[in-house]
Amino acid sequence: MFKNVIVKRPCSRITEGITSVPELGKPDYALALKQHDAYIDALKSCGVTVTVLDADEAFPDSCFVEDTAVLTRRCAIITNPGAASRNKEVEAMIPVIRQFYREDCIEYIQAPGTLEGGDVMMVGDHFYVGRSARTNAEGIRQFISILEKYGLSGSEVKLEKVLHLKTGVNYIEHNNMLVTGEFIDKPEFREYHKYIIPEEEAYAANCIWVNEHVIVPANFPKTAQIVRNAGYDVILVDTSEYRKIDGGLSCLSLRF
Repeated sequence: MFKNVIVKRPCSRITEGITSVPELGKPDYALALKQHDAYIDALKSCGVTVTVLDADEAFPDSCFVEDTAVLTRRCAIITNPGAASRNKEVEAMIPVIRQFYREDCIEYIQAPGTLEGGDVMMVGDHFYVGRSARTNAEGIRQFISILEKYGLSGSEVKLEKVLHLKTGVNYIEHNNMLVTGEFIDKPEFREYHKYIIPEEEAYAANCIWVNEHVIVPANFPKTAQIVRNAGYDVILVDTSEYRKIDGGLSCLSLRF
């Protein structure tokens, strides 16, 4: 069960965020703010305490706090993003993390290792790490070494097409995963019960489990029904403006 969530308000420069889908257009800042409000409300309805950080106009992508840290039940691991423009976002997050973790339980991924939280999926005390354009072999080596120091474990998953691991696979507890695309047949996940998200709704595979609720992107009815049929309470939140800059539901928060 999660007790805390950290989010960061989007800044007006969200329109300049990194994107691989320019054809979707630039985010509407006012709408992005409204969607962020709804996201926070959805999280609060799941029984967590939400810490809301002020927007940082220096960093267009800084609302995507998930990439800055991996927060486990035993330690916090501060990442080293593979996108160089995002490195300073990590520095701003460290004093926030210190409010929740003792200094001797805060670890750091060091260059030349790179690691982004969007490539890390927690399944109990095991962490799957996607080797991607943003997370490299050295970052994964350091990450797993840190986990093992605290009695946790990790393993690498090579990515072929997607930006981040959780772009296409998300654990919703109880041995259940939402999968799409290349993750449908990944041998690393053969032991789990997989709910396949159809290709036309692949974006919606990025759902988040929060205390027996599953927050699902709005406007993807097949995915919402799949999650309902799996026995979960579904909360819909529109993330259309964040999709325009390669962001989804999990990217917008740190849950621990």
